Amino acid sequence: MLAAMPTRPLPTRPVFSAALALSVLAAACAQSKVPTSASTSEASPAAAIAVSDPPIAPPAQGKVIEGRVDPYSYQPKDDGSQVDLRKLFEGLGPVATEWYQHVLTLSNPFFEGRLPASRGSIIAGEYIEFYFKQSGLEPAFPAPVETKGLDPTIVAASSEGALQPPSSPSPHPEWTNWRQPFDVAGGGAKVLSASASWNAAGQPAQQLKARSGFSALGNSGSGKVTAPLAFAGYAIDEGRDGYSSFGEQVEDFTGRVVLFFRYEPLDEDGRSRWADRRFSPYAAVAPKMEAIIARKPAAIVMVNPPGARDGRRQLENSESSRFGARLDVPVIQISTEEAEKIVQAADPQGRSLLDLRKLCDEGSLKPMMLRDEVTLTVETQMSDGVIHTDNIGGVLRGKGALADQWVIVGAHYDHVGFGDYGADPSNRGKLHPGADDNASGTAAMLCTVKALADRYRAESAPADLRSVLFMAFSAEEVGLDGSAHWTRNPTLSNEQVQAMINLDMVGRMRGDELAVGGTGSAKDFMAFLNPVFTESGLTIRADPSGRGPSDHASFYRAGIPVLFLFTGTHDDYHKPSDRGFTVNPAGAARVVALTEALTMGLATRSEKLEFQSTDNAATSGRRSGARVRLGVMPGYGDAGVEGVRVDGVSAETAAADAGIQEGDVLVGWNGTQLNSPADMMERLREHSPGDEVTITLKRGDAKLEVKVALRAAKSE
Repeated sequence: MLAAMPTRPLPTRPVFSAALALSVLAAACAQSKVPTSASTSEASPAAAIAVSDPPIAPPAQGKVIEGRVDPYSYQPKDDGSQVDLRKLFEGLGPVATEWYQHVLTLSNPFFEGRLPASRGSIIAGEYIEFYFKQSGLEPAFPAPVETKGLDPTIVAASSEGALQPPSSPSPHPEWTNWRQPFDVAGGGAKVLSASASWNAAGQPAQQLKARSGFSALGNSGSGKVTAPLAFAGYAIDEGRDGYSSFGEQVEDFTGRVVLFFRYEPLDEDGRSRWADRRFSPYAAVAPKMEAIIARKPAAIVMVNPPGARDGRRQLENSESSRFGARLDVPVIQISTEEAEKIVQAADPQGRSLLDLRKLCDEGSLKPMMLRDEVTLTVETQMSDGVIHTDNIGGVLRGKGALADQWVIVGAHYDHVGFGDYGADPSNRGKLHPGADDNASGTAAMLCTVKALADRYRAESAPADLRSVLFMAFSAEEVGLDGSAHWTRNPTLSNEQVQAMINLDMVGRMRGDELAVGGTGSAKDFMAFLNPVFTESGLTIRADPSGRGPSDHASFYRAGIPVLFLFTGTHDDYHKPSDRGFTVNPAGAARVVALTEALTMGLATRSEKLEFQSTDNAATSGRRSGARVRLGVMPGYGDAGVEGVRVDGVSAETAAADAGIQEGDVLVGWNGTQLNSPADMMERLREHSPGDEVTITLKRGDAKLEVKVALRAAKSE
């Protein structure tokens, strides 16, 4: 037990308080301002950072002193006006200093927000691998059978031997690689090129402008089509009160570009006839495209109906328009203004787009073929929509009777890049540095690596030590994909793993308080944890649940006991303002010390922990950035699932009250299609406690609608 193992005292409060440290650091950063977007190129990542610091006061009147300066003796007198960073960090201590250097590096704009597969993400992986090697870790993975998507120089470097610790010979000689490559399905196709034009017989072609006249949608296929048009109204197969956009016979759109309206039948004021607020689930785009595809179109064109009061005015893009499964034909959206020109030229009766909308509103217009003399040319070239990225892993080899038993310590190193997913839509296109989320956790892991490596190699080290697998996960923000990949392709069996410790957002300690999740994920876990928590000197919020929106959830799903260290959310979560000068190095040093103590305790404990489920435990909401919480655990990492699969429902939550069950697939939210957990998070951010929403879900073969009264995100 803990009392019998060698211990190292946890640090007491530093000489400089955290508040003083942050105030001095903020002042230091203010003296070296990051340029605003107005003063830098739009192409520069730094230009996308939202800078909101107060303006710097102009310096006092300067003076000039002429004469020779001896560079060997020139040393101006310190007048006390400068920030003494050396004194500051000497007071904070070496762990806080090293941790802060890691955070500043990883959150630097040069790393581009560490979006998986981006250049910044690859460099971040190299950075982590470098420090694994510096601490003498061994590679954690076998050489990959397939290296698709990886730079050959990275693959070669990853296979080089590491500094070998003085331990027993490796029982896994095939582990020669620092990286575990994997592909993330559903990353979203990117538009490589796209064009659209229309032509009436005898007239010059009319080219549509990208982004203002048309845009390629995220579920588009690649191809080039020149063909006349067909019109499919709202493309609703079965709507309210027997409404259908289609005829009794299945139409054949072979050789036609099919144009359809977004949303659903509108009243004279442009509001939905089927919903009191916004739109009903019948407005979802994915089922419309499925209905059109069943009728064999050459290409598909979506148009916002003119006069829709509650609809979006702007065009979608490939990131915001992943409407269901990827299709085999080009799919674009064109502006209402451009559609008006095309329809008036192509309709045999010369009707306007509004004329056709009103007929569709009444249900009196079925699909029709437009004039053959008017053709639309659409060409799209899309990427495969697959993200190629890597987990980074290193091994600290144990010894004695426990050498082939393991503790896993992990943190995710990716973030959301320029905010194309998982961020407030108003911040898309701005660089998100991700200092707390999760440069802080990656930095804490690297500091823990160094500390544990020293303890394992000390002469006073215990005779029996479990090995430690350190992993930096990629694609956590996409949906826990890196950790899910390891648990589905493990290099260790569950029987070998004592527990997994996850470090995610540990950079903002306030009031010496820390949340630790998963404390009920092993039988009698708290009996082991309580002495460690007490000795830390921190206030620990011990949450029994093993689930949650971070990588430990993948290990909990696999039946492995977990601990999730978390200093709490804040107003900078998933925003460009999550920058290096907002973190608390002193608090992070205490997190590192606790992580070291927990890992050593788990590594030396003679008894194997026994996993237990915590699925019936009520948990508090975390990290959504929303004021409300639904209470479901999304089925992260499940490629091919359209919608949001429910992997678990927490007790005493809105989802539990509404009867949502594990295994349900959430496909609609107040009439808006849900394609991913990121979509669900965006919907949650739009609501306040007490709002009632209609969620459409699939349960087996049935499709249901449930009313959900949303609760506040934070439990009191």
